[in-house]
Amino acid sequence: MPDSPTVGRRERKKAATRQAIADAALELFLEHGFERVSVRDIAEKADVSTTTLFAHFPSKEALVFDREEEVEAELTAAVRERPEGQSVVEALRVHALKAWVSITSDPRLHQHNALVDQTPALREYAERMWMRHAGALGAVIAEELGRERDDLACSALARFVLEIPILANGRHDPRAVVETVFDLLIHGWGSQQDSEVDRT
Repeated sequence: MPDSPTVGRRERKKAATRQAIADAALELFLEHGFERVSVRDIAEKADVSTTTLFAHFPSKEALVFDREEEVEAELTAAVRERPEGQSVVEALRVHALKAWVSITSDPRLHQHNALVDQTPALREYAERMWMRHAGALGAVIAEELGRERDDLACSALARFVLEIPILANGRHDPRAVVETVFDLLIHGWGSQQDSEVDRT
């Protein structure tokens, strides 16, 4: 059995190769358009074989969403591994503030989103990915609350939470977006109406 340093080096090398492929793909897609770039073009730019490329990414579309599995794992871990006494919604709020605010502030996100919006195949892939994330998160929330896997309230909460990065995109204060949405989830629309009354 290999020792842990060897395993660590192997995993780091694998992660570096995966990142190099994803970076090369995005650069080519942004420069030439998704449809005009071939998998062979990406492999050549990343200096890997097409076999290696497909060992890391199952499809051309997946190259654009290289953190897909990581994002879902982080979401479910935020719920499963939350501190004792912390509610599911609060755990998701903490995760959103930590993981999503910095991402929505990244200027490269605008280019990425524009590429997806302009490419039908990527829009379809993104919608399927969003649904998978929503299903996985809803199931974990239901499990943690002792409810049926397809519990409607848990599924709705998962979908609301996953809309936050979309709502925050392009806004000048993404942190305020996260706080506003979670305030709405925790306190309901009545709290928003009360705020309007307070301002009049």
